Order: sequence, then structure tokens, then C-alpha cells
Amino acid sequence: MIYLDYAATTPCDPRVIEAMRPYFAAVFGNPSSVYAAGQRAEAAIEDAREIVASVLGCQPAEVVFTSCGTESDNLALRGAAMARRLNSGATRIVTARVEHPAVITTVEQLVEYYGFEVGWLEVDSAGRVSPESASRLIDEKTAVVSVMYANNEIGTINTLREIAAICGRRGVPFHTDAVQAAAYLSVRVDDQGVDLLSLGGHKLHGPKGVGALYVRKGTELVPSMTGGGQEFGLRPGTPNVPYIVGFATALRLAHDEREQRIAHVRPLRDQVIGTVLEAIADARLTGSPVLRLPNHASFAFQGVDGNLLLTLLDAAGFACSSGSACKTGNPEPSEVMRAIGLPRDWGLGSLRVTLGKDTTPAEVSSFLEILPGLVERARELSRLAA
Repeated sequence: MIYLDYAATTPCDPRVIEAMRPYFAAVFGNPSSVYAAGQRAEAAIEDAREIVASVLGCQPAEVVFTSCGTESDNLALRGAAMARRLNSGATRIVTARVEHPAVITTVEQLVEYYGFEVGWLEVDSAGRVSPESASRLIDEKTAVVSVMYANNEIGTINTLREIAAICGRRGVPFHTDAVQAAAYLSVRVDDQGVDLLSLGGHKLHGPKGVGALYVRKGTELVPSMTGGGQEFGLRPGTPNVPYIVGFATALRLAHDEREQRIAHVRPLRDQVIGTVLEAIADARLTGSPVLRLPNHASFAFQGVDGNLLLTLLDAAGFACSSGSACKTGNPEPSEVMRAIGLPRDWGLGSLRVTLGKDTTPAEVSSFLEILPGLVERARELSRLAA
């Protein structure tokens, strides 16, 4: 198999596995225990917290470990919305329809069951959020604003500073889902101006089942879970020590090796984009041609069933995606395809090709040799099925 779906998940780096190994058996104590075995486990967590804080440019006490990016999004949105309503009566959540389902579905539940309202930010044809729209929607009734750093489905990068400034002037907490961005972009929180930032381990060669939420000092959250006092009372439960260690190691490696990794994937990404648009009729790039993740290429093909194309690619030995891994299998165009204005006959034919530090030029060349024929085959089969 040639793997071209690094936006869905990444293989665990051997260095990460090695860092985690002692904490599965040799150092197995419960971090909440007062005896030496527990204290060694607690020390490992605090060392990991300091590593994450150094990458984010924040204080260790502002880092909360979670089970994944989705949980981080949930804690940020539910926690901030509930706290703001208690403190100020604010009931509007402001976000965009191009967000990850972890944000969209959480907002929809807060609206349906908890009495919140939602204000939808406008996006352009590349999926970028409009700061002008943010300026109109964000006011004293706003409980929290959430705008993703980089879109998982179409790769577009949002410039967060301007929206952060609007939130800051109006005293509204600003959250960003940086799960997809952290593998290749700086996540220093003061550079972005955010109050809350979500991360997930498995997008940057760390283990699945672990993530983190940055919570700026002074940002109030109501916990989504209750129990013990772990993670400053915001995320109770016995911490997953080996995975926390692995996550911190993976984030540090992504930070330290960022320029090297970008220099590797960007030319390959540009080769994919250029060849696809030149070799395949009725194909268009989705997302920004300039402000996009360096490893991310995404397309729409007119008259193609995207899921059928994925099946053909899989049979030929290539693993790709039709967009968000959470959307794969949905027979309708994704919310993102609709939000950027693609007609249905284009939106159904989405393809996401995402590269990683282990992708080789030979793998990309092999993929580009076979893709045009498979797109035409998928078109033929789609016409026969119509």
C-alpha cells in the first residue's frame, strides 16, 4: 500500500514509541499516588507538560491533557460557552460551517439541548473565514468564537490574528482547532492571539487516543466531565502516562523538524497539484492555492463519485480520502464542499491527497501515473449508474 492520507492519521514515529515504552510496564504507577512509583509517573507527565508548553510558548499550567483533539474541542466549546453564560449571560456561539465535525456537532448540540444560539461566519470560495463577518457577528452576546487554524478537508490556512483582535477587544474567548495545523505550522499561542487551542497526537506521528487543550490563564471553563482533580480539575480521570509522554515527544519532533519536513513535502505537493490539474479534465483545486498546508492537495472532479474513486484507488494499492476521515462514506457532498459553493456534481467528486515525512518521490510518481485513468473509469461507472 502507498499511503497518501496523512491528514487522517500518521504512523507513530519509532522515537515516540521508544519514549513511551518504559511507561507501559517499568514505570506503571498511578500519577495520583504519593509513593515513589506514582511520583515517577507524575514527573513524566509534568515533564511532558513542560515540553508542550515550550512549543506553544505558554506556561505549563495552561496545558490540559485530553484523550484526543475532539475532546479538546468539546472541552473548549462547552466549557467556555457554559462559563460565559454563567458570568455574563452571553448565549451566542460564533463559528463557520467549514469547521471539523468535532466543533460543528458540539455547537449543534449546545443549540438544541442547552439553549445557545449560533452565528455562522462567512467563508470565501477557498474556505477562508471572513474577518469582516467576524466583526459583524461578535458582540457582548457572544459566548465563544471558534475558527480552525487549517482546514483538514481542503488544507486552507486561516489568518487568526485579525479575528483574535476582534475577540480581544470585545472580551470574548477565542478558540482554534489546530489539530491539522500542528504538524507543519507554528502553534505559538501568542503569535495567533488565541485563548484556547486544541491539539491531537495522531496527526503528527504520535499515538492515537491523546491530545491537549491550551487554556490561557484567566479563561474560565466549566468541565465537561466530573470526577477527581486531575488536569487542574478540567479533565478528571487517571492520566494516560505513556500516551502523554508520546504526544509531547511527537509535538517536540514536529516543532524541531518543521522546516526539514516542509522542505520534503511541499515540492511533492506542488507536483501532485500541477500534474492533476494538467492531466485530468474537469478537475479543480479545492482550498487556497497559496495559503494551504504544505503537505495537502485536494481536488474536485466533475461527474465523479468520490467514494467510488477511493475504492478504485484502494484496489490499485493507494490510500487516499474524499475529505475528512470523519466524512468518508457519506454519499452527499460534505458541509465544506457546500460551504465553498461547489455544485453537487462537483462536490461529490472530492479527493484529498495528503503527504508525510515518509512519502517518497517514487510513491508520488506512481500515484500520478495511475490517477488519471482511475478518474476516467470512475466517471464511466458513474454515468452508467445514473
